[in-house]
Amino acid sequence: MRRAAIVSPLRTPVGTFGGSLRPMRAEDIAAHVINAVVTQSGVEPEAIEDVVMAQSYANSEAPCIGRWAALHAGLPISVSGLQIDRRCGGGLQAVITAAMTVQTGAADVVLAGGVESMSNIEHYTTTARWGSRSGNQMLYDRLDRGRELSQPVWRFGEISGMIETAENLASDYGIDRVAADELAARSHRRAAAAHDAGVFREEMVPIAVPQRRGDPVIVDRDEGIRPDTTPESLSRLRTIQPGGTVTAGNSSQQNDAGAACLVVAEDRLDALGLEPVGFLEGWAAMGCEPSRMGIGPVGATEKLFARTGLTLDDLALIEINEAFAVQVLAVLSGWGVKLSDVEDRLNVNGSGISLGHPIGATGVRILTSMLYELRRRGGGLALETMCIGGGQGLAAVFRSAA
Repeated sequence: MRRAAIVSPLRTPVGTFGGSLRPMRAEDIAAHVINAVVTQSGVEPEAIEDVVMAQSYANSEAPCIGRWAALHAGLPISVSGLQIDRRCGGGLQAVITAAMTVQTGAADVVLAGGVESMSNIEHYTTTARWGSRSGNQMLYDRLDRGRELSQPVWRFGEISGMIETAENLASDYGIDRVAADELAARSHRRAAAAHDAGVFREEMVPIAVPQRRGDPVIVDRDEGIRPDTTPESLSRLRTIQPGGTVTAGNSSQQNDAGAACLVVAEDRLDALGLEPVGFLEGWAAMGCEPSRMGIGPVGATEKLFARTGLTLDDLALIEINEAFAVQVLAVLSGWGVKLSDVEDRLNVNGSGISLGHPIGATGVRILTSMLYELRRRGGGLALETMCIGGGQGLAAVFRSAA
């Protein structure tokens, strides 16, 4: 079976909720990063056979966003496209799905990516089409609703949202507020250091955001990083649930961003003049209890390691998506390791707490940052894991092309 190569992974800056990228619709962000990948890679647009784009909060303004964004980006009409959703794991799943397409010979070149504009996720009603005889129409916030109804209530009961699942892990694994705040501060500290050192320069595509008045504003930096964050400053924040562990400071953010790459058959790289940065080595997905969704990476990683014969010791880098600080610490505990055991390999440039978590884009954002960092470190293997609302885990191992 052909190996799937990762070529020209790129990402936009990650915007805060209601921040600089708010005027950009998801399809605009997606088209922007698609064009950047085509330009940087030098691929002939006609060589792209399909576009696989993840989006977790889709709507009918740009349905089937893979196809919509491909057309919006000016790709040839012959380039097909699809939309994929595995919630927080959607972006990584887009790359995996593209890789399977290439590995099986159904295509040679697929563009894979993910996008989310959480600032523009709408409110909606389920009762307006046929009207109501009296009373009010209820508007639901799609963001909150998607978290509350991530599982069948008849089977699993009501879960108030992802915060409840994180608090369950804190209780299960004995994780206290101090440890959570320390990990969150670590994330901001590492992300700030990476930005200051220019680490993200080669992976980030600045984006010109139109303004109501005046010239567009160029956004070229992740907006959620707070360099002055310390465990002491985080300790002053109120917990979201009374007596809990989770605060706004030790949780991932709501964000806007896009990321994409080419997935190319290894035996076609030379003919197309394309240079890979990495290869997909293996992947696995696994379900877990929806009320403990953050522990999903443990089962997925165990399944992946059973297939590949790998262990954590074989990895040069490890990425856990940082939905919550307690989620990261619970996963480490589930793996049977301490933070100190993987300190120099885990989330080395920050993750969801500092860089942000634009749901559909996160998996490709992490992949992009991870592969460039892997190359800077001289190559090797890297593990990317995602916990997923509704109770899933996704894990994938990539090998550097260096």
